[in-house]
Amino acid sequence: MNGTISIEEKKLTREKTAKPLLWIAMVSMSMLFAGLTSAYMVRQGKGQWLQFDLPQVFYFSTAIIMLSSVTMNWVLSSAKKNNYNGVRLASVITLLLGFAFIFCQVKAWGVLHDAKIFYTGKNSNPSGSFLYMLTFLHLMHLIAGIIALSVVWINSILKKYNSENLLGIKLCAIFWHFLDVLWIYLFLFLLFVR
Repeated sequence: MNGTISIEEKKLTREKTAKPLLWIAMVSMSMLFAGLTSAYMVRQGKGQWLQFDLPQVFYFSTAIIMLSSVTMNWVLSSAKKNNYNGVRLASVITLLLGFAFIFCQVKAWGVLHDAKIFYTGKNSNPSGSFLYMLTFLHLMHLIAGIIALSVVWINSILKKYNSENLLGIKLCAIFWHFLDVLWIYLFLFLLFVR
């Protein structure tokens, strides 16, 4: 042995470290949202809690993010088949769906604002403040997912992914699906815990 590490060993090391680090990050994010939803319920129990309906646009954003998980699966399956065009097309569609989700969230905040539900100020209420905070934090994590997906898209243009090199897409897909599940949890939580 001359002390050099083979490409295969580097690949194996990346796979052994990257996935566990991603899972640790996702567990930390889950704990953050579990803590916030627990605080939501505790604060709700103290009274002076404004009841209001969720904006209808949240239903559209939920459908959009669920569809984006389907297209993210398309990205991975195309890469497994060495279908470069499929990877490029599916990743750009997933990106567009991500931006559509962001648009819907911002639109929902506008609807809330027009209904006099504010995040802070003398006319704010904890129920509105929690809703803004939970949806904003999720959106910040989704923007991180869009950055990761943008890297996947750029690498797909450069034809860096194939059936032998899937780690970047796999990591992005895991995180994207996590964001999907997290949003569904938040949406159902906000819908039923009013």
